Amino acid sequence: MQKRKRKLVRKSKPSAGFKYRKPLWIAIAILFLFGIGYHYRNGLAYYFSFKSDKILREEKRLADIRNLEVIHSHPALVVGIDVSEYQGTINWTDVDSIAGRPIGFAFIRATAGRDKIDRRFNRNWESAKQANMLRGAYHYYRPDENSLEQAQNFITAVKLKNGDLPPVLDIEQISKVQSVDSLKRGLRKWLVAVEKHYNVRPIIYSGERYYTDFLQEEFKDYVFWIANYNFFVESIKPGWTFWQFTEKGSVPGIQGPVDVNLYNGTPKMLGYLTIINAE
Repeated sequence: MQKRKRKLVRKSKPSAGFKYRKPLWIAIAILFLFGIGYHYRNGLAYYFSFKSDKILREEKRLADIRNLEVIHSHPALVVGIDVSEYQGTINWTDVDSIAGRPIGFAFIRATAGRDKIDRRFNRNWESAKQANMLRGAYHYYRPDENSLEQAQNFITAVKLKNGDLPPVLDIEQISKVQSVDSLKRGLRKWLVAVEKHYNVRPIIYSGERYYTDFLQEEFKDYVFWIANYNFFVESIKPGWTFWQFTEKGSVPGIQGPVDVNLYNGTPKMLGYLTIINAE
């Protein structure tokens, strides 16, 4: 098929009186984008994690909804908290309930690594006892420090008594200087040293992914306390003796958010877990 020849059309040139004002158009575009950004500021703030007070309040509301759902869907289980120096000064006489349920236990951070003692441990430890709170102490394990030195740091700082919960090893990180197998040997040394001193087998705390990848099989003879804050996880799993289901709990006597946990059993069963032959 024969193609038609295109007729050439010569483009006219701008008249001499017209001048393209590039800086003006740039300024208008910037103002336009700024207006859009301001209009959608909350959405953008959420997207980029620069959260406004309104968004933070909404997040707290959603966290409270999930916390209520988790607590109310486990009516037979024991609710507890865990605290450290980051909670500031705690009024333990007011720490009694959350979401209408009594608080049945509290884990308190005692030490971290080979030389750190939580600044508020001694006060929290004694005040919790005076408030008749079932208490337990935990150690934050630093994977690049000597395990036996860390065990000794905990043993020196914590005097457990009959009726207290077993000591807890908190492990959350992989070592930067040693293999996973070497790290596991270090964890085992800490656990053995602490068990020998207190005559009770420690509890191991970790996140669910860490537990699944590194601890579940090799340390299956230990009681596990697992952290999982997933909004869509609302039930405790059978293999978890304790479940830390939120870090955004609201508890009387504590300023700001606090970790909240469930014990996978009744108060009577929790009593069987406590120490009975402390030295």
